[in-house]
Amino acid sequence: MFSLKSTFIRQTVTLLLLSLVIVSCKKLDQVPQDTALNPAVFGSVDGLQLYANSFYDNLPDAGAVVRADAMSDYAARTSVPDFLRPGAYSSRQSTGWDWTALRNINYFIENNVNPKVQLAQRQHFMGLARFFRAWFYFDKLKRFGDVPWINKTMKIDDPDLYKGRDSRTLVVDSILADLDFASKNITTTDNTRSLITKYTAYAFKSRVCLFEGTFRRYHNEYSLQSTAEGLLTQAAEAAQQVMANGGFNLNTAGGTDKAYRQLFTSQTPVATEVILAAVVDPALGIFNDANWYWTSATYGDRLSFIRTFVNTYLNIDGTPFTDKDGYKTMPFAQEVKGRDMRLKQTIRMGNYTRLNGATQQAAPPVFSYTYTGYQPIKLTQDDASMDGGSRNTNSIPIMRYAEVLLNYAEAKAELNTLTDADWNVTIGALRRRAGITGNTATKPTVADQYLKTNYFPAISDPSLLEIRRERGIELAFEGFRFSDIIRWKRGELMDQTWNGFYVPALNVPLDLNEDGVLDVCFYTTLPATQVAGVTYVSVADNLSNGTINPQRLNNANELTWLTTVQRKWDDKYFLYPIPETDRLQNPKLGQNPGW
Repeated sequence: MFSLKSTFIRQTVTLLLLSLVIVSCKKLDQVPQDTALNPAVFGSVDGLQLYANSFYDNLPDAGAVVRADAMSDYAARTSVPDFLRPGAYSSRQSTGWDWTALRNINYFIENNVNPKVQLAQRQHFMGLARFFRAWFYFDKLKRFGDVPWINKTMKIDDPDLYKGRDSRTLVVDSILADLDFASKNITTTDNTRSLITKYTAYAFKSRVCLFEGTFRRYHNEYSLQSTAEGLLTQAAEAAQQVMANGGFNLNTAGGTDKAYRQLFTSQTPVATEVILAAVVDPALGIFNDANWYWTSATYGDRLSFIRTFVNTYLNIDGTPFTDKDGYKTMPFAQEVKGRDMRLKQTIRMGNYTRLNGATQQAAPPVFSYTYTGYQPIKLTQDDASMDGGSRNTNSIPIMRYAEVLLNYAEAKAELNTLTDADWNVTIGALRRRAGITGNTATKPTVADQYLKTNYFPAISDPSLLEIRRERGIELAFEGFRFSDIIRWKRGELMDQTWNGFYVPALNVPLDLNEDGVLDVCFYTTLPATQVAGVTYVSVADNLSNGTINPQRLNNANELTWLTTVQRKWDDKYFLYPIPETDRLQNPKLGQNPGW
């Protein structure tokens, strides 16, 4: 079975395939490669398992998950992505039109017919192959919309190599057919959370159906609204399978101030909640670079939450933070107090500390790493020795039970069938895990005006607003946000100002974690006398070298970042363009609207 050692097993598969290619090139009458492979691979369970291990290379590794929200509405970053800058991105820069992995999967599906292997065993491996084909195509669907559906291994002279794109409905129906087969036939049991099981397939189906159901509901230009309800029903049903039969629960070990972040800092995946993970193993030299990405001034994107989003974290009693008088002028140390406990497990605040050498040290936000003051810690480890290079020993979740609960709640709300009981076991359960004490057992009855004004002006259902709030907070920095914005048709959120915390006064050093040590001071003219140990940050319009300062204060005395670099949402951004080189090779592909 696939395990932590599967990286090396997959390398063995590659070497085996390469050796067969080399042998087949020695003589013109040599048995063709595919024929040579058949007896060795498709005639035994071990051969099928060895081949199926190669499919796991299609899953995102830890580094991909760590970077997955680099383009999102709730985070400032070092530079504005070219994709969002008018005129900076075109089909010449577009990527992602790669079909190599699909051929490997389709070859397996075509050849997994050897009667020497019992039918049930072959069907299990067929289920794995079809799960990964669905995974492959869902990525293509989200990125490009209509794509060619290919369910065979094409030869070099196959006319379908130059076919046009198939309809979105055909692709989605085919993805769901693959996932239905996978969920009925995969027999894997797994506690390592590195393997695909039937409940991985159900969980993934809930993700696919929620995405596509809401996409069709809100993107009326496709004229597919009438099909949205069926997909949302399937999303709820697939999620219900996991909830009722998967054996998963929300992790609560360590209490409300630790249980959430423990999911992202543990070396061994927390099997109660994590459904699938990018697993590390120091003994095999398998690490990730989360600390390097999130704590380097030069290596990563220096992602930092914006204040508009931080304001969505509820008070610990379940009331909106934005209902507090004076919330707009609360200094950082005060605004983060008494909030949803996930906030302190997602950013540096309060009594957060890190291990530096042999010493545990206070670690307030560091302005060589953060632009807004809201510096993330969710995916990192609290050890400074891991900050340079791929040294992290934390496994990173790819799929977890909390997402399934959110999928279920949102699908039910979109169907207008969400009950108080549904709310209690989904959104309520997530909030109780985060220490929230109020309004967790029954659906809300009043629409939050801050959410309507700043995020979802067209949504008036209080439950749906709160589910979207919860999704943003619970899944922050796990790679869902841009896809959510796409399916909700809320691309304008990508234009939000990258704002940071409130600065009470210039030239007055701030103690960000209230430990008695001053941390940072903002100025327009550098003070003649500076306090030792304090980081001084210019918010003047221009830097000393005459260039425009990307970090300033706005009229509300909030920090801002890169407000002079234009970002303007265009509805063509809902899909990526088909890459120019591929269109030149196959003009039948056409191009997505606006590109």
